[in-house]
Amino acid sequence: MLELNKSGTDRSEPGRLPAQDPGPDAAPDTRPAGDSPSSGPDAAADRVPLRPYLIAGAILCALYFLYAYFQYARFGSPSWDLGIFEQEVRAYAGFDAPVVDIKGPGYLILGDHFSPIVALLAPLYWIWPSAESLLFAQAALFALGAVIVGRTTQQILGGRSGLCVTVAYGLSWGIQEAVKADFHEIAFAVPLLALVCRALLLKRYTAALLWSLPLVLVKEDLGATVAVVGFLLFVYGRRLQGALLAVFGVAAFAVTLVVLIPAASSAGRYDYWTKIDKNGEQDVSMLDSVLGVLDSSVKIEMLVFLIGITAFMALRSPLTLLILPTLGWRLLSQDSNHWGMVWHYSAILMPVLFLALADGVRRSRGSHRPWLASYAKVAVPVAAAIAVAMTQHLPLRDLLRPDTYRTDDARSQAARAALDAIPAGSRVETDITLMAHLTSDRTVYWVGGAAGTAPDIVAINLDFGWSRPIQDPVAYAEQLHPEARYRLKHRGGSFVVMERTTPEPAKIPGVRGD
Repeated sequence: MLELNKSGTDRSEPGRLPAQDPGPDAAPDTRPAGDSPSSGPDAAADRVPLRPYLIAGAILCALYFLYAYFQYARFGSPSWDLGIFEQEVRAYAGFDAPVVDIKGPGYLILGDHFSPIVALLAPLYWIWPSAESLLFAQAALFALGAVIVGRTTQQILGGRSGLCVTVAYGLSWGIQEAVKADFHEIAFAVPLLALVCRALLLKRYTAALLWSLPLVLVKEDLGATVAVVGFLLFVYGRRLQGALLAVFGVAAFAVTLVVLIPAASSAGRYDYWTKIDKNGEQDVSMLDSVLGVLDSSVKIEMLVFLIGITAFMALRSPLTLLILPTLGWRLLSQDSNHWGMVWHYSAILMPVLFLALADGVRRSRGSHRPWLASYAKVAVPVAAAIAVAMTQHLPLRDLLRPDTYRTDDARSQAARAALDAIPAGSRVETDITLMAHLTSDRTVYWVGGAAGTAPDIVAINLDFGWSRPIQDPVAYAEQLHPEARYRLKHRGGSFVVMERTTPEPAKIPGVRGD
């Protein structure tokens, strides 16, 4: 373990974590003997201008939101998650329980994932009651992470390293794929983890503890990450703080999964255990899951690119330990969506890895290995070059294509016409295509997931990718809801809207009477 000597500097010993050595380029300590050791980083912060990073952050925020907005405007949402989170935020904004009917009529979302921090978006939703507000919030949170990561790097390494790392982080594949995946609660974890790592690198250990606490409100698995923060505090010499935080993280993780989520779930359990112990209908033992953590080339590719985007310098920093809890459950999962470089799962790893890059470069500058010291001088620009080069294969490249900004194509026009045929305030059963465009002022169900509700409207995109083509949309609606009858109200392009012709049921599942 890492020990701190009495002067406040790290002392490495064989078999222990390396010290946070500022390296040979650090300025000599000319403070009076009575000064606090923490005044050094504070003074460095004063010398690093904030404005360039705010400008860079604003540019990144604009790029992220531009991509997300036009994907939304072209009815290109890749999943139902944006609609789910808008229903949750809409409930919080109305001071209601976070019921998400897309997951099932009357479904309490805290019984799925424990993310009460999403309630912080309610004030924004009061001003801008649309799914677009969530996309903007995520863009701003990701960009805030870039500001923190870049400026912290500048304070540690000096020169132009801060802006280079801002570019590398801002264009990293983990962030870009999360932008493409629409809004997710992990957007809050990105700046929080950046602040935790910043505090650890600047030896502001109490701040690291405090910034880590809200992570347990972002998602249920992040309690394990908080425990690792406690471990790092312990090995950096803050033994009591570290031990208490580690215990808190483990306790929060266990209580959330075993008590809080089952209490809110109608099934009385945490459903995602099956991601680890079942492969389809086949049971998988924990031993098999552990032995299979690297049984796929997709997993190996992900690991290589996670470290590769930092020019492999993140491996030189203990901060990299913070990615292990997230990587652990992803590699144990039997769901292939968790393994690769798509979706939003890697976004929370990006601020950790790029601040680990900065720490790794700092540690390597004074290495007794000449090749490593030389490589440390170019690692930051190499990481920036990797990020720029990879962008040609990543979502933001689409911002260079004129078709990205076209929202008047035949498909989009047909989708908007279908929306116009659906009355505000109605109960609608639909697929992903129209879902997030309806959740602001309608009650929305997932198609096939609202048995017994007899919704007012069934609206579907015939080109959605059904396992079997839908030949007769009205018959399909009545197959979903044999308790009701429907008629065709609107058809345009691949979009069909059916309305119920029979009276509304006296009792609708998941809907409480006044």
